[in-house]
Amino acid sequence: MLLGSSAFACGEYIPRRFSGLGGNISPPLHWMKLPQGTNSLALILEDPDASKAFTHWLIYNIPSNRNSLPEAVPTEPNLPDGIRQGLNSAGEIGYTGPYPPPNRVHHYHFRLFALDTALKLKAGCHQTDLLRAMEGHIIDQTDLTGLFVI
Repeated sequence: MLLGSSAFACGEYIPRRFSGLGGNISPPLHWMKLPQGTNSLALILEDPDASKAFTHWLIYNIPSNRNSLPEAVPTEPNLPDGIRQGLNSAGEIGYTGPYPPPNRVHHYHFRLFALDTALKLKAGCHQTDLLRAMEGHIIDQTDLTGLFVI
């Protein structure tokens, strides 16, 4: 399973327009080679370099027949095709971009999970709820890491 973005490569800097200093919009993402039996996908974006790990995005119940998310996914709890978004660490629905303290490079991990089921989880959930719902249903996972510094 592979995850990528047309905006940046793994290990490269995330463009400013996807940060809290720019447009604060989600970057375009695409994936391929999903494992057999994948029913839905979930994506978690985290910054483990923050003093307390910061979750920037929870999006789940992405149908397995989709191979991408466009740039600037709306910050709405319920999206077309049954896709749902949860709360980030700022207490908001949807994506919030990188905004680390000055002069420190932070690593942003986009983790994509292939699941054997769609999750029976309402929109607006917390990360702990999402992780609990995914237990026993993860077939595979992959990671795309981007960097950001102010």
